[in-house]
Amino acid sequence: MPSFTDRLAAGEILLADGATGTNYQNMSIEPGMAPEEWVIDAPDRVIELHRQFAQAGADLVLTCSFGASAPRLLDGPLAGRMAEVNRRAAELAREAVGGERLVAGCIGPTGQLVEPFGPLTRETAVAAFAEQAQALQDGGVDLVVLETFFALDEALWAIEGVHSATDLPLIASFSFDQGTRTMMGLSPAQVATRLEPRELAAIGANCGRSLQDNAAVVAEFLACTSRPLWVKPNAGVPRITGAGVVYDVEPEALGAQLQAFVQQGARIVGGCCGSTPAHIAATSRALGR
Repeated sequence: MPSFTDRLAAGEILLADGATGTNYQNMSIEPGMAPEEWVIDAPDRVIELHRQFAQAGADLVLTCSFGASAPRLLDGPLAGRMAEVNRRAAELAREAVGGERLVAGCIGPTGQLVEPFGPLTRETAVAAFAEQAQALQDGGVDLVVLETFFALDEALWAIEGVHSATDLPLIASFSFDQGTRTMMGLSPAQVATRLEPRELAAIGANCGRSLQDNAAVVAEFLACTSRPLWVKPNAGVPRITGAGVVYDVEPEALGAQLQAFVQQGARIVGGCCGSTPAHIAATSRALGR
C-alpha cells in the first residue's frame, strides 16, 4: 500500500474515520469510563469499531489513544501504563484494518493548562508527547495526528516531542470550539502562521461547533496556508435530551458538507463527535466512491 505521504503527493483525497467516544457510548461503555480503558479491558469492541469504519469506506482510522499521554492517565486506572496502552491501541487498529488502510496514532492534549495558567511545562510536555509517539510507532502506526488542540504552546511542544521520537508524518489539528476561535482565542490564520515553519504533513481542524462554524474555519485555513488541510467536524452541536446526548446532523448532510470541503480544497476529511460509520459511509458515497 502506498504511504500516507505518497498518497497525498499523488493528489488523492483521503477519508478518515468518525468518532470514538460517542460511538463507544452507543456500544454501552460504562459512564465515566475512559475510551482508552477498552484498549485493555474490551479489545474486541475497539477492533469492532475500527472495522465498522473501514467497511464504511474509511481510508484511515485513528487509534484509541487520544487521552493516553502519561499526564492524562496519571490519576486513572491506567496510570503508569502509557507505553502499553498506546502500543496496544496501535496493534488493535492494525489488526482491525490490516495493511489496506492507514493507521494514524492519535494524540490529544494532556488535559493540563500551560504555565502560568496551569502546571504544564515545556519540559514535561515534550517528554510526554515524545514517549507517546514512540509507543504508537512501536505499535505500527503509519502517521501521527495531534487532535483537538487549543493552546498554541502545547501544540508546538507536542510537535517538538513527536519529531524528537519519530520521523513519521505528523498532522496538527485544532478545535475551534468558540465558533471560529479555539478556547484560548486562536484563529485559523494565527494557527496556520505559527505552524507554517514546522515540518507537518497537514494541518486543520476537528471537533468544534456547528458545520457553519467549521465552514468558516475551513475557508480561513485555505486562504492562508498551502499545506494539505485535514477536516473532521462534529455531526452538529450536541443537544441534551432524555435519551442522552444527541447530534442532529444526519449522515447524508454531513457527507454533503464534507464533499463541499473537498471541493474547496480539503485533502483529508472525516467526522468527530457524533459521527457514526453511517456518516462515513454517506461521505464515501458523496465523494463518488
